[in-house]
Amino acid sequence: MEDRITEAVRKVALGYSLEEVTEEYGVENGELVLVKRRETRKDVPPDLKAVKLLLEDKDYAALSDEELETEKLKLLAQLREEQT
Repeated sequence: MEDRITEAVRKVALGYSLEEVTEEYGVENGELVLVKRRETRKDVPPDLKAVKLLLEDKDYAALSDEELETEKLKLLAQLREEQT
């Protein structure tokens, strides 16, 4: 369960896109008929509060310079991956 929460916070921290489908129906000859269908894509921007939560979860002060650089590169790669 905790892994799912962490992944959800990470998703919000990095930003994401979602697809929404809206359908409207009308009655024609006593039957429901699809009148209008609209598909939209919403881009949710990164949330700084979620970023802060992720960063507070790790003790960066205890990491060496090399470990910090590795963590930085990993986070940058995740950002690039999420943006594609």
